[in-house]
Formats: sequence, structure tokens, C-alpha cells
Amino acid sequence: MSKAFDLLQNVEMERGTKIGPVPVNGHRVRSSVVDQEEITRLVQRVFRDANAPRSVLFSAVDPGDGCSSICSATAETLAASAPGTVCLVDANLRNPSLHRHFEIENSVGLADAVLQPGSVRDFVQRVAGTNLWVLPSGANAAAAAVLAGSDGMRGRMAELREAFDHVLIDSPPLNRFPDAVVLGRQVDGMLLVLQSNATRKETARTLIESIRNAKVNLLGAVLNKRTFPIPQNLYDRL
Repeated sequence: MSKAFDLLQNVEMERGTKIGPVPVNGHRVRSSVVDQEEITRLVQRVFRDANAPRSVLFSAVDPGDGCSSICSATAETLAASAPGTVCLVDANLRNPSLHRHFEIENSVGLADAVLQPGSVRDFVQRVAGTNLWVLPSGANAAAAAVLAGSDGMRGRMAELREAFDHVLIDSPPLNRFPDAVVLGRQVDGMLLVLQSNATRKETARTLIESIRNAKVNLLGAVLNKRTFPIPQNLYDRL
């Protein structure tokens, strides 16, 4: 059993709170690499409930855990399968990547929206032929350290929630920057991305405790890059 999946079971027993792991194979976005069945499973488990969250922040424990890829794949799948609109936000201002994946301009985006007036729709770009909009990081991302907890960011997050049916946010790794916890207070919930056979139990436990102490709604954890299947009967007990 992988270290990451073992951690999720231990956290559930010790804290008395269920963290439902949603394992995802691979670490890139395209369906030819990411197991589409498991991305669909993630979408169904998080977004299909009657009281499902509408704004969800994704954050990894460490760099390279696959957070941006999983967040993008989830947004694409949700946009393709749901009737409403989906906005994917690149809040990883220090190391943005979504503009490269979608091959869109990054001259204007989230950082600019926080610092400038106008409708948030002036800063988003639609992925042609889909219900998916992307808000890249923007040109003023160098100001990342002061933007996450600003009144401007809180206002834009609220505006995004009003403008779109679902908002999915890619954020920096928790083990490097405080942005994800700060932003987590401004959304309906957070999904934590763990990397199989790499994420350290002690580090993840500490970060989970920090998330809860900050009153952030931790929805669950995504186990990324696992190299073996988890039996369905084990899924059913989670």
C-alpha cells in the first residue's frame, strides 16, 4: 500500500473525520495520459451531490505532485459533462502553468483583476467550443505575496462564484507558501493533492492540521501517480 493512501486511512481514524481519497493515475492533463474514468469519478463524488460545493480550491503538499494537471483535467471534464459554466483559475501566481496548457495569452489575468477595476469577465478567456473559461495568472503575478489575502482577491473570488456555476482554483503547494490556506477561506472547500509513494505522512498531517485550524473546509484528498489499482470493495469503505 502506498504511503499516501495509508496516510489517508490513518488521518480518518485519528481525527474522526472522513477524508475521501479519489485516486488519479498519471500526472498530465490530457485524457490519453490521465485515466478519464478516475477523473470522472472525482467529478461525480465532489460536484454531483445536491449540496455540492461550487467553488473548490486544489492544492498539493509539495511541488510536482500534479495539482495543476488534476485541477485542469477536472475542470475540462466538469465543463464537458455539466450544463453550467465552469471557470478554471490559475492562482499559482508564482509558478503559473494553465496558460501554457490551454495555449492562451497570459498578459491579463487574476493578478490584474485584483488590482484593476472592471468586471471579472473582462479578464477571463473562453476555451473555444466549450463551457470552460480560464482566468490565467496575469502579468502582475510578481505581487503574489500580497494578493492572496487582499480585499481585492476576496471580492474577485465572490464575483467569480456569482458569474460562473463552478469555479475551480489551482493554487501553490501548501508546503511552500501560505496562499492556499488563505484562499481556502474564500471558497466552499479544498481538495488536497498527494503523490503516491512520495508525500511524507508527517508533512501531510501537519498541513491537514493547519488547514483545519484555519477553518478551511477540507473536502477530501486526491491520490496522484499511484502505480497499482485500489480494489472497488476498498473504495466502497472509504
